[in-house]
Amino acid sequence: MANLNVDLGGMKMKNPVMPGSGTYDYFDCNANVFPVSELGAVMIKSVHRLPREGNCGPRITEVLGGMINAVGIPSVGIERFVAEQLPRFGDMGTNVVLSLSGNEPRHYFESLEILDNDPRISAVELNLSCPNVGSGLPFSADPHSVTELVSGARRCTKLPLYIKLSPNIADIRATALASEDSGADAVTISNTFRAMKIDIDRGRPVLGNISGGISGPAIKPLNMLLVYQAAPVLHIPIIASGGIATWQDAVEYIMAGATALEVGCMNFVDPMAMPKIIRGLNEFMDQRGFKNLHELRGLAHRTD
Repeated sequence: MANLNVDLGGMKMKNPVMPGSGTYDYFDCNANVFPVSELGAVMIKSVHRLPREGNCGPRITEVLGGMINAVGIPSVGIERFVAEQLPRFGDMGTNVVLSLSGNEPRHYFESLEILDNDPRISAVELNLSCPNVGSGLPFSADPHSVTELVSGARRCTKLPLYIKLSPNIADIRATALASEDSGADAVTISNTFRAMKIDIDRGRPVLGNISGGISGPAIKPLNMLLVYQAAPVLHIPIIASGGIATWQDAVEYIMAGATALEVGCMNFVDPMAMPKIIRGLNEFMDQRGFKNLHELRGLAHRTD
């Protein structure tokens, strides 16, 4: 059996697969679907510094090849999360990654200080790029903003720090490099792409927020290019996030240069998607003679 272990910026994973933020219910709907200890990590839905209700409805709509969401990161706030919800993640049998969001840099810094390197958290992902909150203009659209936020966050925590980048920019390499230079341990490429849908019967936008973020298989080729472009210029790992539905998608992303994978939209279609991807990846590597993921990673960049 192939070795699927990865080191994601200091967080050791038994395999590279974890859910994207807000795409898997560990305790209620999916509590008994499969043991989450099979995953390389679990990802906690983005927690905001302050309580927030999210966007007005409708919040989600299906499109060909995926879905558009404008949920708007509803959250109880970091204090209530630490007191009431974090204890539920104390015995998951795998790494626990917490996604954090905020409206301004100090929100991220304050949340990290409140967490105070909590040992129940294995790593933190900073969601700098949600396209359906506020103006939809993410912090990660500008390298200077990324530098300010990531360097400040780095001073607030010793936990592995992952930066979730926006695809809605001219060149993702600039913000990825700014993240690396400012102390990030990995970057997530990427968040959802800004999108909208119109109800032709009403002649109005379907979503209450007008626009949202599209995810699902439709965006995989777009995001694959971003991972492929960023991989050669970075010295920190890439977490690929965008349209992963099958083990073949996982293989593609790893060949493009990704170290880890976030599965999102597909979890709503098939709650067993992640263990299927892990098994399929393992079988592919065994059949092709790959002993570990290092041998597979970046294969698409090789010229021999």
